[in-house]
Amino acid sequence: MSKQLERFSLGVGDRFAHEAVAQLQACVLAARHGVEVVPVWNKSHREHKIVGSKPDSVRFEADAAVDALDWKHSYYVDADHINLLTVDGYLETADFFTIDVADEIGKAAPAADIDAFVARHPELIGDLRIEGIGRSLPATADTVRATAGKYLAAVRQAGRIYRHIAARKQQGSFITEVSMDETDFPQTPPELLVILAAIADEEIPIQTIAPKFTGRFNKGVDYVGDVEQFEREFRDDLAVIAHAVAAYGLPSNLKLSVHSGSDKFSIYGPIRRAVHDTGAGVHVKTAGTTWLEELIGLAEDGGEGLAMAQEVYREAYAHREALCAPYAAVIDIDEAKLPSPATVDDWSPDDYVAALRHDPHNPAYNQHLRQLLHVGYKVAAQMEGRFTAMLHEARESIVRNVTRNLYERHIRPVFMG
Repeated sequence: MSKQLERFSLGVGDRFAHEAVAQLQACVLAARHGVEVVPVWNKSHREHKIVGSKPDSVRFEADAAVDALDWKHSYYVDADHINLLTVDGYLETADFFTIDVADEIGKAAPAADIDAFVARHPELIGDLRIEGIGRSLPATADTVRATAGKYLAAVRQAGRIYRHIAARKQQGSFITEVSMDETDFPQTPPELLVILAAIADEEIPIQTIAPKFTGRFNKGVDYVGDVEQFEREFRDDLAVIAHAVAAYGLPSNLKLSVHSGSDKFSIYGPIRRAVHDTGAGVHVKTAGTTWLEELIGLAEDGGEGLAMAQEVYREAYAHREALCAPYAAVIDIDEAKLPSPATVDDWSPDDYVAALRHDPHNPAYNQHLRQLLHVGYKVAAQMEGRFTAMLHEARESIVRNVTRNLYERHIRPVFMG
């Protein structure tokens, strides 16, 4: 039987492979309240390289957590943001593949292929009427051709990657996601429809798709943008997906994936309302906030834990340019608003936690410090065993914070209301 991703799923990252049980406990709490949210543990190739881990470590940790908590529902291990150069290392242990083709967007497909696509899809031309969208979506042959020119090469590359995986894994043994979010401009509903038609042509059985939404999705902090506009776009995209499933025979459980979904508190209500009203599903990737909860737990524990959290900030501040460079497109840090390391060294546990914990109502919260520490996990990785040893020392505080963060700040507002 083919794997079918459940309606609600949560992509969770665990940079140092210590918090899977605490993360899964958040899903256990949701299940006790009658809402099934399945975990998808993910770790990108870049994160593995920085931390020095291997892809099979994610599978090992996930399986151990499931056994420890006797979890009876589904769970998955995601080969996160893979491409043809990196996918082979994940084939044995992953059963969820996030195919990232953002780098291919805008690359020219052969003119003959674009012409053939337009000729094959006359239904994409005209005043499109899609149930759930209260207006027509006008499209001409030229606009469809322009959209195909922008995205067809990317979709073709997704097809090559999918077939590479499918040739090496048992049919139906994995979930496929196509990611197009790491690009400069959001996809409009007509563009998303063209993309989905092209994906159907490639016979990629996608169960989630990650488009680019309007607004800023910076790492670990709230959404920056027009919330009402986001809600309109999100609902339009849900309608386009339902239309494409019926029109092109894509998997019936195809759903939107919200990448960089960590702590996007202001759009959680709109997402929840939209999936409730339509019966749709959603996949939300919370990624690296668990690492920040580890720092919060260390600081909260005081003593050596606080000293290590302060050391992490001190080193991150000193190497901020190098740490931020790979994430420049998804962070906005005003260096003038970063406290000096000397200031942080004088902080109490409460001071450190108040600055780092994402509580917009707390005047001490500092989103610039939070973003720097979010991308600063390389500092902890370079501490080798000292950091992971301290994770054991402050276990109670860390576990409490990791579980509460996922359950109270993500699962409840997105999936439960």
